[in-house]
Amino acid sequence: MDRPERIDGPAAWLGHEMADNPERWLVQLSPDDVGELESAARHYLSQNKDIGEIQRNEFPLDQFGQHLQKLRSKLINGVGVEVIRGLPIANYSTEFAATIFCGIGSHLGSARSQNAQGHILGHVRDVGADSKDTNTRIYQTSERQTFHTDSADVVGLLCIREAMEGGKSLLVSAVSIYNRMQAERPDLAALLFDPIATDRRGEIPDGEKPYMEIPPLSWHEGKLTVFYQRQYIDSAHRFDGVLKLTSAHVEALDMFDSLADDPELNFGMQLQPGDMQFVYNHTQLHDRTGFVDWPDPDKRRHLLRLWLSIPGDRPLPECFKQRYGSIEVGNRGGIITKRTKLHAPLD
Repeated sequence: MDRPERIDGPAAWLGHEMADNPERWLVQLSPDDVGELESAARHYLSQNKDIGEIQRNEFPLDQFGQHLQKLRSKLINGVGVEVIRGLPIANYSTEFAATIFCGIGSHLGSARSQNAQGHILGHVRDVGADSKDTNTRIYQTSERQTFHTDSADVVGLLCIREAMEGGKSLLVSAVSIYNRMQAERPDLAALLFDPIATDRRGEIPDGEKPYMEIPPLSWHEGKLTVFYQRQYIDSAHRFDGVLKLTSAHVEALDMFDSLADDPELNFGMQLQPGDMQFVYNHTQLHDRTGFVDWPDPDKRRHLLRLWLSIPGDRPLPECFKQRYGSIEVGNRGGIITKRTKLHAPLD
């Protein structure tokens, strides 16, 4: 495999560069932007259609739509992350906020199912799930998540409410991790291109194994693509037939984790109510610190989530079909089983 010694470009950022230059990733909505988004949401809701069915032509955005075209390019070819701030969410019902969020998503790409139930609108909050249960998704708890990618081209978050304490969003560039490993331990970097197993956590498409064999790093048609969730790699070894990791593989994964946690490489942000964060999964990993929630159930931390497939995106290697079902650009990603029916639950 002919991989470069080093990869340069906008996605190869360091944490302090992003923290010191928020204009690279933070965008403030103008009053006109807010007015246009609200008008489009009222227009869509007047038609009594399911929010999960929003199409771009049904959510008209003339001015802000131009920004979203630039955002798509920024995600695919640029730094790979943007936070859109200034949505006055305290004035909105959950339905109205979700309509704006899904409407914006329709201008970026197509929404994908986030679980076996077909939810295209996810709810990120602590539901009291047991993090030690091998079928638990970590976002259903209040614990630290660790750096990972999601099963779509882009993940979007809309902050409805913050936790009482903690819950900080963290980001790191997989390109920068690769560059550091390649410079310091190229022997370990090479092992991350092996087909290491990742647990499906009980959400198994028809005819598939209960785990996937997708390398943490892939080099395909001149692009480095990351696919990573260490907790799910570790729990995959409960299954027979999984490629057993050598001590060198474990050392490589540990180094990857250590670099992801390095404050020189990563940076964090506290998402405020109304903030919308979009992250490109193929070059970035995201994480969330643990949090302490409010005693009052009505105040507890709550984010809405979208998984999006983006037109004009990079090609993916064949092995991603295990996770995405299809690797067709603009029509890939998500979790589909025989029980899946797409919809957008509001609670």
